[in-house]
Amino acid sequence: MRLSLAWLRELLPAAAALSAADLSARLTAGGLEVEGLETIERVPGGLRQVVLGTVLTCIPHPDADRLRLTTVQVGPNSATDVRAIVCGAPNVAAGQRVVVALEGAELHPTGGDAPLVIKKSKIRGQASEGMICAEDELGLGTSHAGILVLTDADHLPDGTPAAQYFQLEAEEVLEIGLTPNRADAASHLGVARDLRALLAPEPAEIQWPAIADIKQSISHSATQSISHSVRVEVADPAAAPRYAGVSVLGVTVGPSPEWLQRRLRAIGVGPINNVVDATNYVLHELGQPLHAFDADKIADHQLTVRRTGEAVAFTTLDGVTRTLHPDDLVIADTAGPLVLAGVFGGQRAAVSATTTNVFLEAAYFDPTTVRRASQRHGLKTDSSFRNERGTDPNAVLVALRRAAHLLLEVAGGQIGADFQDHYPAPIGPHVVSFSPARATRLIGHELGEARMRQILDALEIEIANETADRWTLHVPAYRVDVTREADVVEDLLRIYGLDNVPLPAFASAPFVSPTPRPDPEALRTAVGQLLAGRGFHEIITSSLTWSGHYEAVGSQSQAAADEQQTTKNEQPTTRNETLVRIQNFNSAELNILRPTLLPPVLDVLRRNLNRRQPDLKLFEFGRTYQRKSSGKTVEAETLLLVLTGRREAENWLRKAEPVAFPDLASAVLDVLRRLGLPDPVQQVLPADHAYLTGGMTLHRAPNQPALATLGLLDARQAKKFDVEQPVWWAEIDWPGLVKPYAAAVTMRELPRFPEVRRDLSLVVDRAVTFAEIAAVARRTERKLLRDLQVFDVYEGDRLETGKKAVAVAFTLQDTEQTLTEKVIDGTMARLMQQLEKQVGAVVRR
Repeated sequence: MRLSLAWLRELLPAAAALSAADLSARLTAGGLEVEGLETIERVPGGLRQVVLGTVLTCIPHPDADRLRLTTVQVGPNSATDVRAIVCGAPNVAAGQRVVVALEGAELHPTGGDAPLVIKKSKIRGQASEGMICAEDELGLGTSHAGILVLTDADHLPDGTPAAQYFQLEAEEVLEIGLTPNRADAASHLGVARDLRALLAPEPAEIQWPAIADIKQSISHSATQSISHSVRVEVADPAAAPRYAGVSVLGVTVGPSPEWLQRRLRAIGVGPINNVVDATNYVLHELGQPLHAFDADKIADHQLTVRRTGEAVAFTTLDGVTRTLHPDDLVIADTAGPLVLAGVFGGQRAAVSATTTNVFLEAAYFDPTTVRRASQRHGLKTDSSFRNERGTDPNAVLVALRRAAHLLLEVAGGQIGADFQDHYPAPIGPHVVSFSPARATRLIGHELGEARMRQILDALEIEIANETADRWTLHVPAYRVDVTREADVVEDLLRIYGLDNVPLPAFASAPFVSPTPRPDPEALRTAVGQLLAGRGFHEIITSSLTWSGHYEAVGSQSQAAADEQQTTKNEQPTTRNETLVRIQNFNSAELNILRPTLLPPVLDVLRRNLNRRQPDLKLFEFGRTYQRKSSGKTVEAETLLLVLTGRREAENWLRKAEPVAFPDLASAVLDVLRRLGLPDPVQQVLPADHAYLTGGMTLHRAPNQPALATLGLLDARQAKKFDVEQPVWWAEIDWPGLVKPYAAAVTMRELPRFPEVRRDLSLVVDRAVTFAEIAAVARRTERKLLRDLQVFDVYEGDRLETGKKAVAVAFTLQDTEQTLTEKVIDGTMARLMQQLEKQVGAVVRR
């Protein structure tokens, strides 16, 4: 949210003594975090070091007919604030009030390409300590006929900044990261209230803006035609607890005054016309949304606040035709809806250049009703932002009167006689029972009752009743976030200042939380350190992402979910139905919880590749989310590995090679082994996965869930993220590794007897995988076989078609004795026999 400091200082004059940096620090300490400070200059350079002055003397230059030697008073001190300036303007003369650019000033002349920096210089041998400026030299116009001579500046002293005279002061704007609970601070007034409390106990009063006296205006409107009166009926008071309105007749629609446009532009709001701008101004000033109707376009001059009741077409101000939901709250005339209440206006009764009579609306709508409508139609507006969080029901009339006052000022006209305020059940303050002693315990520091009372008073929280140990507090209705004692304590603490609470010499806790075994955090740390040692970098991406990444593709997890549901006699869900959608998303690009980590990580890849960082090894621990057909949402923790680019940086010793499948596979196997899983992979199956090209899944045993899915990213999916180089990735089922961890970790004595290696060259069908060979070998010899590895694969014309030769190294070891040749030969014979029998292997001699 953007805030104008000048606007804020108008509402809280005490803030004028504080610099922008000091204000930012105080607001941030009080919970309204200032994320940025911007200075908006109305002219380039801001006319810094440019002041008003008086020409004291003016004589011809001794060496140039067209130049004049002048002395100019540029400040209050006649001894030190006089400058000698050489001027070439034909109209310069003694006694004139002029605009002077002093040394160091940076001017941006009209039509100039480069700025002009004023320095001390000599012109035809005469010293010149500044420049008397013409209109175009200041960037204020195009005239260069002569210097600017000020005829209306006699009341301003010499040295007055020129920006002040021309009303071109730079606008300082704060960017505040407003948290969702602080709806009360979504305006300049709301922030001014908080700042007033932060400045206490120093005196700081709110300077309320000028408002129209509607009742007095109506008393002078007896001659108005009754035909302009608009009647309002509230058919659903639960959805619209308060609705007020009044007509302003005889307005002239046109551009807003410059001051109003400047204020709106500073906070990022584009001016439209004086009527709409006035309502937007009040919204950002007081936090109360308003709407202006063209009163002559309201059918039968009758408005009804009601539910739609049926699906109807409705064209909003942006020109889009939407279908309203039967439960949407609308402001309608006898011909149909005119406004989606609290969210967005419609075109049919919009204010235009031909509008002469305006009906102003100010209302308090039920926040839940507004939020649902906003989400149904994907409309996020300044009005819905405030209405769906809760505005001040008791400030509706103040905002209406303020808008009427502004409208009379910028568009003319007079207030009509149809003022009405529908407020059948006034909303009172929140009643909170509060214990000062408990507040002290929660804060951990003694504020004292006097300081508590002071802060509560500054926050407009009234102590309605008190006993020896409890106070009954009345919290203003606009503080929608303060409804419990804990909320009041939080307010006390943030205003008092977290930094003012001293840290104790010793920190203690009443109990020690039990640590689960195995400790998932410790395991994450161990695996993270392992991957970091292999050159990986950890990243963290958002759980919120865009449904469009997933709606057009399938996933392995989807297939697994369908398989599980089928075994339970549930109907498999479709791809889109498994997505966990966010009902109250603030951005259409963040509308689901991610079902897989891959697309958010590909976004990270794209950003790095665009910044010429092509060699990446990344990993992320994160949660994924899927919805079953029963409606239950399932969370799963996943470890994702991603590799792309070169294996290592180029160097003189060896040529850089691109990462390949073995790099990914070895990293995955290292993770599995780090968790102590003996022989972690017993089965390897091809993976049918939309994000993979020829991938595989790793299983601890047949018919068990996959421990990991890995392979090469499908090029079509990579292209969607503008990633044009090969990407290898693996997704590891983290709970599947952690669950058996406690049982998997074993200790044994280091072997005392040597191991023996024997190599076999096996000719097998091309479809036979090493995992199948390994599984047969491990089943055949469980005691002596310690390890087996492939060290060569051959496919060529020396073999039959459809065959391949796989060279495998077998490592044998006995923990109790040294292996004899007889035992070794017998073991290898059994292995060859079973490999021939089960996978059709032929041993090459």
